[in-house]
Amino acid sequence: MIDVAHPDFAAQLVEFIRLEVASDVPVGRDTDLVLSGAVDSLGVMRIVEWIERRLDTHIDPGDVVIEHFGSVDAIVTFLAPRLGAGDVDTVQP
Repeated sequence: MIDVAHPDFAAQLVEFIRLEVASDVPVGRDTDLVLSGAVDSLGVMRIVEWIERRLDTHIDPGDVVIEHFGSVDAIVTFLAPRLGAGDVDTVQP
């Protein structure tokens, strides 16, 4: 099982966003994905789809809000308790 609180998951998600979703805006773990213009609404849906496939889980459409998907760090913080991951406060950048 993939631990979303592990730094490798966040790094893989950043890489996916950089290669497959983001515009020309540099993306890091704390980049504001939507407000920076890196990701549009279709991009958010592509991120959700990637997460669902990668983690074999379902994300309720009502949970796809800026507070949960505004940055990679926000995504990890949102996912960790729902997937039984370790304490996200211990995640290293």
